[in-house]
Amino acid sequence: MRRLVAKGVVGIARVLAGGNVRRVGFTPDERQRIYFANHASHLDFVLVWAALPPKLRAMTRPVAARDYWHRPGFRRYLGVKVFNAVLVDRQPAQSSPQTAMDILLEGLGERHSLIIFPEGTRGDGSTIAPFKSGLYRLGKARPDVELIPAYINNLNRVLPKGEFVPVPMLASVSFGEPMHVGEDEEKNAFLDRARNAILELRQW
Repeated sequence: MRRLVAKGVVGIARVLAGGNVRRVGFTPDERQRIYFANHASHLDFVLVWAALPPKLRAMTRPVAARDYWHRPGFRRYLGVKVFNAVLVDRQPAQSSPQTAMDILLEGLGERHSLIIFPEGTRGDGSTIAPFKSGLYRLGKARPDVELIPAYINNLNRVLPKGEFVPVPMLASVSFGEPMHVGEDEEKNAFLDRARNAILELRQW
């Protein structure tokens, strides 16, 4: 059942958003990776996930807001059962023993890949906000895992902020060259480099 729903989600994503995929120095394979992308819509991770080959989708977990994707009903079924999302509290309880980074590293484990959005919140689709530190910390904690920039173009017009009904538009996902945090690279320098890697994909 989950496989059928997953195929349906991929088909809908491609109808709604075109689903054009570009690979610039990126070759999909089954190694662990962390895909990081710009964020302008609740459909962002769906399009990135749908742009991956089926075998990679099965091992790739989007990172998503628990308060949005864990509500009772079909949305939670999609988030938990179909996407196998790593759900993070945007406002974690101070009493919680786990930090957001603990949850991400646990979700990554030894076999999964992740899809994350380093801006931390949805933008307007025309600009990319400065990145939060999570991507840097993940890269430092797991230097063995490649970091893959991904630029999502035009998806904010498919599901604009505040809207609930998608509008078919031509969107695309561009994947860039793998990168790592340099051994002695400072946080701000890396985050600027990672953000620029996404900005450079706009030309493709």
